[in-house]
Amino acid sequence: MTDHYEKKKDFGVSTQVTDTPPTYDGSDIERVQSGTVRDQTHRSLKARHLQLIGIGGTIGTALYVQIGRGLLNGGPGSLLIAFAFWCSVILAVTMCMAEMVTYLPISSPFIRFADRYVHPSFGFAAGWNFFVFEAILVPFEITACNVIIRYWPGAESVPTGAIVAIVIALYAAINVVSVKWYGETEFWAALGKVILIVGLIIWTFISMLGGNPLGDRYGFRYWQEPGSFKTLYYDGQLGYFLGFLQCLIQASFVIAGPDYVSMSAGESVNPRKVMPKAFNGVFYRLTAFFVLGALCVGINVPYNDPTLIAAFRDGKPGAGSSPYTIAMLRLKIQVLPDIINVLVLLSAFSAGNSYMYCASRSLFGLALDGKAPKIFARTNRAGVPIYSVVLVLLISLLAFLSVSKGSQKVLTWFISLITASQLINFSVMCTTFLFWMRALKAQGVPRESLPYRSWFQPYAAWYGLFWTFIMTFVGGYTVFLPTFWAVEDFIFSYFMVGLFPVLFIGWSLIKKAKMRKPEEVDLKGEVEEIEEYTRNYVQPPYRNAFDKWFNIIFGA
Repeated sequence: MTDHYEKKKDFGVSTQVTDTPPTYDGSDIERVQSGTVRDQTHRSLKARHLQLIGIGGTIGTALYVQIGRGLLNGGPGSLLIAFAFWCSVILAVTMCMAEMVTYLPISSPFIRFADRYVHPSFGFAAGWNFFVFEAILVPFEITACNVIIRYWPGAESVPTGAIVAIVIALYAAINVVSVKWYGETEFWAALGKVILIVGLIIWTFISMLGGNPLGDRYGFRYWQEPGSFKTLYYDGQLGYFLGFLQCLIQASFVIAGPDYVSMSAGESVNPRKVMPKAFNGVFYRLTAFFVLGALCVGINVPYNDPTLIAAFRDGKPGAGSSPYTIAMLRLKIQVLPDIINVLVLLSAFSAGNSYMYCASRSLFGLALDGKAPKIFARTNRAGVPIYSVVLVLLISLLAFLSVSKGSQKVLTWFISLITASQLINFSVMCTTFLFWMRALKAQGVPRESLPYRSWFQPYAAWYGLFWTFIMTFVGGYTVFLPTFWAVEDFIFSYFMVGLFPVLFIGWSLIKKAKMRKPEEVDLKGEVEEIEEYTRNYVQPPYRNAFDKWFNIIFGA
């Protein structure tokens, strides 16, 4: 393999040829991938970008608004336990990805690892599953932005088509020009999310102790009356269990993180250093936000609150269904609900931006490995896979269906149809890690030689695989309850579960692909180039004091 060095003049690095390889500043590196297609993306995402990308791609309207539905289903106790438990599952998945991605930080890693370490058809099915999931979520979040804006009086006069067009145009501007634009936009948008959830946690603590206009020191009142747990569908122990199960299902779809961080690996600077910190930081922050968020919701509003019940029944837009907003209105607090809606709007926009990025990069990774047309592997001068981004933008035009109320409902059904995809992705990550460990052992590569080693392996991988696999099938359990059966609900809940094996078997038959033998698995790939890049990496000068301190704070 021929070494390739390329410097960008932005950093004032000489391009003069010398006997000593030049140092890397992380702005650009061209790596040879499998086959004949080259990955020409640029390493422009810094530590602070990675930390906030992982958070921004996960924290959306669910943490502020939809979490109230979990409270209605199971009560504050079930909600808290379910979110805390699922965070342990996400930790297991995160540890698997952190170890593999730090070893080989390439574009679309978990998709391409599934191909290299397990089976070519496994990578094909995983890649297209992830692409469809992320791509369809883009128009969903655009539709969410339109709904959130309707929270304010007078917003109904703004044409829905205009809002959709503006959001799509902004996504195009952010994602087409340079990955730096995406990183910077996501950093500041995600920072706004962090400020919002931290502010709500602090507000809850102050308010519950009597720091509110009514002077009501309510504390844990609602955990006692009406109670900590709520039955769902049935009375007795079965009802309590189903209430908890519904909260767990919600947690399994809401809490994520490792997939968004891993998708940025091929475009991050000095990945061997920053990726482990990004994975660890995202997990700890998300755990704090989601577990404390679930606790706060149960403190602020009782599960039988009539306003909360009516808000979800009537589908109130934006922050109108947020438990925090409902609690503030009950306590006669003004202005704050509007601020919350602004930041909820920012959350929806940021989530859609993350989905746009991940969808385009997953398609790019598929193209690099010959599982999608090679045109989607082409990049522009800024290193952006331009045709992949354009395709996702075209798919986002589905958001114009929201112009019709009936079509918007159809779009929501379509989103429900692929919600199991995220759990399938997590199962793929854990399975791939187990096969990777098997290959390391077969080829005599000691784990002590790896640049990063996670805890409790391989037990953590088995733990993550077991629960993500189980929850993939549990998500649509209500259709099997007496009187709840509906053909359309069954199809929407399990279509992707059925499609994954079809993709696997179909690609195997077409390509006559076989399982990777552990002793023949490619464990080297681009490792030598990554190691050389790491040895010669030199931290470029910070643009200003903010850039310096933000990178230090977020793990540079």
